Amino acid sequence: MYGISQATVSRVVITRMNVLYLRFKDIPLWPSREMIDKYMPGQFKEKYPSTRVVIDCTEIKCQMPTSLLLNSEFFSTYKNHTTLKALVGITLGGAFCFISQLYTGHISDKEIVRHSGFLDQQFDNDDSVKADKGFTIEDLLPPGIKLNIPPFLGSQGQMSPEDVVTTQTVASLRVHVERAINKVKNFHIWDNVLLLNLFGIVNQMWTVCCILCNMQKPIISV
Repeated sequence: MYGISQATVSRVVITRMNVLYLRFKDIPLWPSREMIDKYMPGQFKEKYPSTRVVIDCTEIKCQMPTSLLLNSEFFSTYKNHTTLKALVGITLGGAFCFISQLYTGHISDKEIVRHSGFLDQQFDNDDSVKADKGFTIEDLLPPGIKLNIPPFLGSQGQMSPEDVVTTQTVASLRVHVERAINKVKNFHIWDNVLLLNLFGIVNQMWTVCCILCNMQKPIISV
């Protein structure tokens, strides 16, 4: 299309991606409690006003390594493919406020919370974290920080009416983090399986795409 080689395009994209990452990486993303309260959407004020962040993990399919050992580390049973996995957190308005690096797809949700630096963020007493039921991280959170996840199915194999309502409420609010993740994956750079030769720049790519989404129209109206 432009009369230049694929190698030239690659050099240009990689150079610009690194420049954007160096510009973006120092942008403060984690909001204060005052900012959270000021811009809290009504749906959170009504049900979960203590929420500080909504977290979730997402995976990107990647090329299979030739090493069997590496292949087992990258293999995700959830995706049935080798993947890279990231933890993200969004504000109550849907902006990314935490972006982890990418880990091998075999890592659990709990381990990625433990190692990603999420627990080093500034929390206030009585804050709460909203997540899916796979995030059994109560023992990892700082003292005074609560975890809001959907209730598990009881031993009788059926949820109580109260648990059903709670599950629906949590899911209706947690879905916004999935919407935010989908915005990142709408960048065509993620259309195909990620090649191994891009691993050296994939964290820069992921961070830049997340922060660019913060510059778009918010997904939740205040």
